[in-house]
Amino acid sequence: MVRDLLNDALTSLRHADRDGRPKVEIAPTSKLIGEVLALFRTHGYLAEFAFVPGARGGKYDVTLARRINSCGVVKPRLAVRHDDLERFESRFLPAQDFGLLVLTTNRGVVGQAEAREMKIGGRLLAYVY
Repeated sequence: MVRDLLNDALTSLRHADRDGRPKVEIAPTSKLIGEVLALFRTHGYLAEFAFVPGARGGKYDVTLARRINSCGVVKPRLAVRHDDLERFESRFLPAQDFGLLVLTTNRGVVGQAEAREMKIGGRLLAYVY
């Protein structure tokens, strides 16, 4: 039984990258998964992805860039102020300026650098390095 779509998607990405597969399909999908994948692509963790509509909500065909060491969701989804981002970076990422924290804010899904630049907080969704 599927309970957390984002967790299942990131687990599929992590396992496919670890196994050396160049492509992976992610289904079922949501808009949140699409926004997180777009953020991963802009930061170079994915080569490309495309949404393929289908009868059961569609799927994402993802081409990996072979740069993911680990990725996962943050449970529970912690509320973070922009002042506290550095503390959570040291908690979830292995080194400073290495990796990406994904936050959902009132301005959309952004990485920790963009949130710090805009001086806004949000809820932690995921991490990747």
